[in-house]
Amino acid sequence: MKQVPAEYYQLMEQLQAVDFVLVELTLYLDTHNDDLDAINQFNHYVQERKRIKKQFESQFGPLQQFGNSYSGKPWNWNDSPWPWQV
Repeated sequence: MKQVPAEYYQLMEQLQAVDFVLVELTLYLDTHNDDLDAINQFNHYVQERKRIKKQFESQFGPLQQFGNSYSGKPWNWNDSPWPWQV
């Protein structure tokens, strides 16, 4: 497996933190669906996740497959390490 720079891990940690917030807000909103502050927080973190994901993928390649991430040219899905390998 090739070595990855420290920024790889930093961006991955940021994505994981935002994903955690989104899961928690989703669970909260399932029972408090009229909480406008929580909805605004959720939408904020959706945008933050998109921003971090775009930055990560522009530097290190796709995070997801099956149309959830664009591929570089040439096809780079099989470039390691995959996100779950680190």
